[in-house]
Amino acid sequence: MIEVTIDSIRVSLMNYQRVVILKEKTADRYLPIWIGPAEADAIAVKLQGVKLERPLSHDLLRSVVDALGARVNSIIVTELKNDVFYAKIILNVDGHQVEVDSRPSDALALAVRVEVPIYVDESVLEKAGILLDRETGKLLGDEKALADGKDKVSEDELKRMSAFREFIDQLDLDDFGKRRS
Repeated sequence: MIEVTIDSIRVSLMNYQRVVILKEKTADRYLPIWIGPAEADAIAVKLQGVKLERPLSHDLLRSVVDALGARVNSIIVTELKNDVFYAKIILNVDGHQVEVDSRPSDALALAVRVEVPIYVDESVLEKAGILLDRETGKLLGDEKALADGKDKVSEDELKRMSAFREFIDQLDLDDFGKRRS
């Protein structure tokens, strides 16, 4: 498992889809995951410290976990199958670990509320992670990733991921390496 942080939430100007960008903590590899507008707002509201009059669904989930005496340990983006990301919420319930299936967007919205580590399975990063050039902040092409040995994806998987790559190519990546305060 690779620990990541939420780098940013972006909106595609072509189709207004939201994408959450996860960044590997110890490297320049990023993982973009499409998410819905409600989940994007739920993550952004918490990251920006916005106070709301009423709790959002993810605040309710946090309250339910707390009321049941459980504790969220971590969030894991576990796999990518047929262009769909999967995640698990790892809970501690009465001294036992319980894994709850979740959409990554909901798991991330909960993670920012309970301030737990976020992990991504290495196989997911190998399939969908993107590398940025440290000097320019620009997306490195598949040839560079292959030369670095970072891309162990089959030809069939690369073809299926072409829509994903097209979406990434539409994003403005110029400010990726620049952290916001």
